[in-house]
Amino acid sequence: MSIERSHSTIGGLEAWTIWVLATVFVVWLFAIQTGHGIVSPDIQRDIHLTISQVAVAASVYSWVFAVVQFFSGALLDRFGARPLLAISVGLVTVGAFLYAGTVNVGTLVLAEVVLAVGASFGFVGAGYVGGKWFVATRYGLMFALVETCASVGSAISQPGISLLLTVVSWQQLLAGFGAFGVLLTVGFVVIVRNPGGTAGAIAGAQSLRPGANLLAGILSRLGSCMANSRVVWSALFAGASFGTMLAVGVLWGPRVQQAHGVSPTAAATLTAAAWLGLAVGAPLINVLSDQFHSREWPALIGLILQAAAVTVFIYGPTGGAASVVVMFGVGLFAGTHMLGFTIAGESVSPTLIGSASAIVNGCCFIVGGLLVAIPSYLLPDAPTLADFRSALWIMPVTLLLGALCTLGLPGAISSRRQPPPRPLHNPVC
Repeated sequence: MSIERSHSTIGGLEAWTIWVLATVFVVWLFAIQTGHGIVSPDIQRDIHLTISQVAVAASVYSWVFAVVQFFSGALLDRFGARPLLAISVGLVTVGAFLYAGTVNVGTLVLAEVVLAVGASFGFVGAGYVGGKWFVATRYGLMFALVETCASVGSAISQPGISLLLTVVSWQQLLAGFGAFGVLLTVGFVVIVRNPGGTAGAIAGAQSLRPGANLLAGILSRLGSCMANSRVVWSALFAGASFGTMLAVGVLWGPRVQQAHGVSPTAAATLTAAAWLGLAVGAPLINVLSDQFHSREWPALIGLILQAAAVTVFIYGPTGGAASVVVMFGVGLFAGTHMLGFTIAGESVSPTLIGSASAIVNGCCFIVGGLLVAIPSYLLPDAPTLADFRSALWIMPVTLLLGALCTLGLPGAISSRRQPPPRPLHNPVC
């Protein structure tokens, strides 16, 4: 099979068009993910579920996402963004309609599984597009900009979803997400291409040759990334950082705020402040790491500050501007997790960009799933603020363990005055 021809200049108009479309996909699926914390009380009430059942369904999403994530990155490395991203958008669309049709815990779990399989290509897919359609030195920044857009979208969508639920049912709202997904799927089929001549396109063409062993290739790529200690340690500290943010943003943030006596709408607004903080922190941490000529020290300091902010969120007082500042800080310092993607991307060859990113992102969602599920087993059916405080201690502890993981990165101590590692890949042919 011939390699797909080059369509446009790297970093040109077509590159930006495809990147924007991929980023819209991430914003859309993040709105569905983070909207779970707003919609779940209505679902819980209408189909008579317990908080544990809702939390378990949310954690199933995270675990399925994490497992499929490892394969999605390797598949992107071999086949490129086309047609995989179009298929993944279609799966998320089907999942949104299934979510809208939830009638019991079984259908809720099914919807979460389908959503997770499709969404596993989203964030890493947008990062992959940035890595292939733009110059290598912009890889970390382009990835951070995807996170910024997704976080701003989540910050807007959470209070927006809360307001919409006052005029439409949660079924109608989720069906609306599905309808948008139909249009987005068409856009991906028509517009998205792989840049010709890149390592990803070459690998994709080779993977389609007769006799190619797809599973062996995927496992080989994952094995190569896992053998790289910088990828492993990056995945661990990024998992601690974003996993905590995910648990706060999709479930515990609104629940803890409501336990303080805050209204559901105000709780959604406060949780949105955390996503706005992440929107600022994601690109900022990459810029600061360049300025200080280190990846590891900003990661260590950021995780410690995130642990402090989460501790205040759980155990501190609430009210007024203080709550906004605390929630913004939770998200701001969670931007530290983007250094995990940057370090991993700089540590592998061009044919392993997707696989390395998928390992990092998969770890993020594994930790997020654990931080959603474990506290739910420690909580009664009608938890009070004291109950939340006795169950959520696991989050700041996880962040401190993540901070320790940054010390395992090769050069973590000696690199303080050294420039960051030169990217080993150059996606430009």
